[in-house]
This record gives sequence, structure tokens and C-alpha cells, in this order.
Amino acid sequence: MAKTLYFTRHGETFWNVENKICGATDIALTPKGEEQAAALGRRLREMALPIDLVLASPLCRAAETARILGREARLPVEVEPRLTEQNFGVFEGTPRDGADFHAAKAHFANRFGTGESMLQMSARIYPLLDELRRADKTCLLVAHNGIARIVHSYFYSMSNEEFASFAIGNCELRQYVFV
Repeated sequence: MAKTLYFTRHGETFWNVENKICGATDIALTPKGEEQAAALGRRLREMALPIDLVLASPLCRAAETARILGREARLPVEVEPRLTEQNFGVFEGTPRDGADFHAAKAHFANRFGTGESMLQMSARIYPLLDELRRADKTCLLVAHNGIARIVHSYFYSMSNEEFASFAIGNCELRQYVFV
């Protein structure tokens, strides 16, 4: 039987509403984001997916999403520091749809001035995924859009443009199968 991994992005944040890049900045959930997390938790409980453990980024928006959905789905939650969102350096707090940011994302070794490159982020996420492939537990990762991009690229070939523009919605649930 194939091994499965589940992934979701945190609930809506105040900076999501303002169309700002959160990155490694610790931004809280909105009340809507808290409800998105609770709704996903209830959905997970109803679906009875074979999830053994929720692993969450330590940033408050993801950790709180995991705590809420874990409570609703009756699943244990652990913090996994490697799931911390990419540090977008000089772009944090700026518009998500800014032309300069979009252009910078196309350069995978770019550290955004004072941040972390996509290559550096991949270097911490791919080994985590390798560990989860070998683990005897099925996990749900609760993290961020940048992490979603890396996770998706682990399972699927993507062009540079597809990678740079890949995004998932708040509390959108994705399923991946290790082969």
C-alpha cells in the first residue's frame, strides 16, 4: 500500500487580508482563519483519514491552525521547526503581487537581501520529506505557501515558472503519495 502525506496551509492571517508577504514574520490568524482551521479539523474527523500526527511550523499562524484543527479532529500535534516559512528578507510586509518580488522568486539562489533562498529552504524540507517517507506514521503538515511549493516539487516535476507561481489557499487540504 502506498504511503500518504497530507498538507495544508495555515488559516487566513491579517497580512493575507492586506495582501502582504508574511514570510518568517510571525503574523496571527484572523477570526476567519481560526474558523477555517476549525472547519478543516471537523472535515478531517468526518473523513476519518488515516492521519497519526500533525506536524506544524512554529510560526503562530501555522501552530495555531494545527492546534485548532488537531483539537477538532482529535489528532496529536507537534511543532517541527523545519516547516518554518521562508524568510523573504526585504520583501516581508510588501505586496504579494509586487513585480519586484515576482521577478526575485524566479531566481532560486536569491536570498532576498537578508532572507533565505528557495534552494536553502529546499535543503531543509526535502530531508524532512525523506524522513516522513520512511516513518511508520501518516502525517499532516501544517505550514505555509512557500513550504507548499517545496513539498509539491518533491512529488511533481515543475517548470521554474510553475514553481515560482505555485500557491494553495488557506486551509486547503492536499494529499501526496510517496512512490
